[in-house]
Amino acid sequence: MLHSLDSIALRRRSLGLTQSELAKLAGVSQSYIAKLEAKNIEPSYAKVRTIFDALERLEQGRETKAGEIMTPGVISVRVEDHVQVAVNIMNEYGYSQLPVIDNGRAVGSITERTIIDKLLSVESDSPMADRRISEIMDDPFPQVGEDAPVSLVASMLKIYPAVLVHRKEKTAGIITKADLLKTLIL
Repeated sequence: MLHSLDSIALRRRSLGLTQSELAKLAGVSQSYIAKLEAKNIEPSYAKVRTIFDALERLEQGRETKAGEIMTPGVISVRVEDHVQVAVNIMNEYGYSQLPVIDNGRAVGSITERTIIDKLLSVESDSPMADRRISEIMDDPFPQVGEDAPVSLVASMLKIYPAVLVHRKEKTAGIITKADLLKTLIL
């Protein structure tokens, strides 16, 4: 399967390649790459295939790692905190989810969705803001090591709202969909 022709320039730049360098690797001229990226030619399948093959060879050898795109210094809540603390942190930082950390270990998670779902479904004498995180938290976000490939993290983010990155059994960072999207901005 061929990728979109529009992805050539993006992939080339993400690898830090000039048009000339990609042309040399693919066995085509620099002007061919320039015309292809500018959509000024009707490319042949064979030449486009060699360009994509060259890009794929380079990308396989240099896939971005989780530690390179994570947000370090994870902001979290504790199991004994009140829900209001989580809401305040989410509002202050613009986050929609937070890990719940206990003694340096991820033990749960809390998201805007969880808070809203619990608010709508649970009838309790105490206001939601006064309840403990431990009463409504979800399972912890999945964790990967710093050297995990971003493709793995991207797959996990299709299911989970965040992925924690650990270094020597300690939480070193967090990756959300927003962090993944930042890798597309050059």
